[in-house]
Amino acid sequence: MATKLRLQRKGRKGYAYYHIVAADVNAPRDGKFIEKVGTYNPNTDPATVSLNFEAALKWVMNGAQPTDTVRNILSDEGVYLKKHLLGGVKKGAFDEAEAEKRFNAWKEKKDAAKNALKDKFADAAKAAAKKRQEEEEAKNKAKAAELAKKRQEAAEALAAAAAEAAAEAATAETAQDAEAAPAENETPAAE
Repeated sequence: MATKLRLQRKGRKGYAYYHIVAADVNAPRDGKFIEKVGTYNPNTDPATVSLNFEAALKWVMNGAQPTDTVRNILSDEGVYLKKHLLGGVKKGAFDEAEAEKRFNAWKEKKDAAKNALKDKFADAAKAAAKKRQEEEEAKNKAKAAELAKKRQEAAEALAAAAAEAAAEAATAETAQDAEAAPAENETPAAE
């Protein structure tokens, strides 16, 4: 029976994730499968892969043919490198300890590169957030200055209106005093 390592679609419309499965070549994409080897979620950044390394290596060593996407996933996870190293052990080029040493060195280098990339993205995100915060603070300061200026103008206008009203009241009071003063100075007429 010919087997294939392929992706089996799961999830909802517009947000698919996949199971990596070993299935018969003639089985439909989302149909029966022999063994689930892992999961692949392309919706995250970077894509999330959870892989049963030993099961994937077993299927690759037994001749299961992966699809292009699964081949890339397995290659990134080191399954094909491990297969290559085990082939070298089988041919006698080096022993199993040397194969493990080489694989672990590659894995450490790959993890360091992955962590450096994650750190780079995290630093870029922090810098962008800091820049947005500084811009927001500058906008808030400008708005506060403008608001203070408007409030000062309104207070000055209110003070001017109050002074004008007081002046009018004083003028009106002096006019009333002027009208009332002749009436007091008048002598009563003889009866």
